[in-house]
Amino acid sequence: MHHPELTPLKDAQKELFEQAYANRKLSSLQVSVEAAFGQVTAEDIYASHALPPTDVSAVDGYAVNSAQLAADPNFAFQIVGEAKAGHPFSGQITPEQAIRIYTGAVMPDGPDCVIMHEDCQFDAAQVIAQIPGKTGMNVRPKGENLAKGEKLMGAGQTVTPAAIGQLNAAGISEIHTYAPLQATILSMGDEIIQAGKMLAAGQIYDSNRPMLSALLAAENITAIDGGIIADDKAALVNAYRKGLASCDVVISSAGASDGIEDHTQAALQELGAEILFWRVAIKPGRPISVARLGHQFIFCLPGNPVAVYVCFLLLVKPVLAILSGGDPAQEKEYHFPCDFAYNKKKGRTEFVRVVIRTDEQGTQRAFLHGRKGAGVISSLLGADGVIEIPAGAEKIERGTVLKFIPFPHER
Repeated sequence: MHHPELTPLKDAQKELFEQAYANRKLSSLQVSVEAAFGQVTAEDIYASHALPPTDVSAVDGYAVNSAQLAADPNFAFQIVGEAKAGHPFSGQITPEQAIRIYTGAVMPDGPDCVIMHEDCQFDAAQVIAQIPGKTGMNVRPKGENLAKGEKLMGAGQTVTPAAIGQLNAAGISEIHTYAPLQATILSMGDEIIQAGKMLAAGQIYDSNRPMLSALLAAENITAIDGGIIADDKAALVNAYRKGLASCDVVISSAGASDGIEDHTQAALQELGAEILFWRVAIKPGRPISVARLGHQFIFCLPGNPVAVYVCFLLLVKPVLAILSGGDPAQEKEYHFPCDFAYNKKKGRTEFVRVVIRTDEQGTQRAFLHGRKGAGVISSLLGADGVIEIPAGAEKIERGTVLKFIPFPHER
């Protein structure tokens, strides 16, 4: 089989992301806020009322009139009642009067500041402030958190734990989100067996399928287990068809190169899928290919587990975000100086496993982690992510600031 030219990583990403935006099919559903964690909002969400809805006390103390206090710092205010959270004081309070007030309680009409109880001299009938007061002191004003009509979330944002708290605080119990994706995952190879079974000569346990399942779960994508597929083109075609019958995305690992037992390219052609690219100028992960059939995408990842992990971060994860209604371009970028020198050939973007540690001078740096090699899955354990070595670079000096891509569990 003829080797196609290596596609630069940026070109592969640009083509793939444009195709994903152009061909995504989004459907929305109404869900409870509590059940929306990890999903993507399908609407702009606005506050229906101010939060807090009234001025409230920020401390435990005494609500008094600041003008009266300024006119007579030793004035003895008459205590006429109290206000607790959920139990406001009713009635008008004159400038000469005060109430005992607790954190979160509604500020009554009249007083405009709160003096903390430890800054007061008081008995059951009177209170004298021992410090000056001013309008708004120790008062959370109406709308401090949210103004009425303020946008809480925009369409395309992922629902986080903080968002769930804020939405509930705003009194919102249900929102519209995009329906979560499902992805079929399958491993290829006559030598691959499920963990827990007895190994025969020449066999190895499947690590890619379980790892991909966990990576998908971290992105709120439901993984459908497509099983282990033999090194047979017809079996692979059938597995792809079965996955495409129920999912928007199919992800296979191994069989992506051009060896005798590598059948992904022939299987994609038999399916009638459009191959967007095959062989990307990255290390690890060069044999990856991606195809599209209508609005559905097929990722043919390499067999080496580190290459699978890196390809998922670079190409699969952003596409899943797009197909889910999100925008991966909004994700933060991280850069760190590297605590190592590195030599490579020009032409391929390389990704090396690192940990981020603080050096003796207090600077956070990227340190190499684990053994080299695309098949050395142990190098992923304990790594914080990968450092990107640019395609055009031949030598990286220690201290060079480079892009860092965190692993999902380290965000």
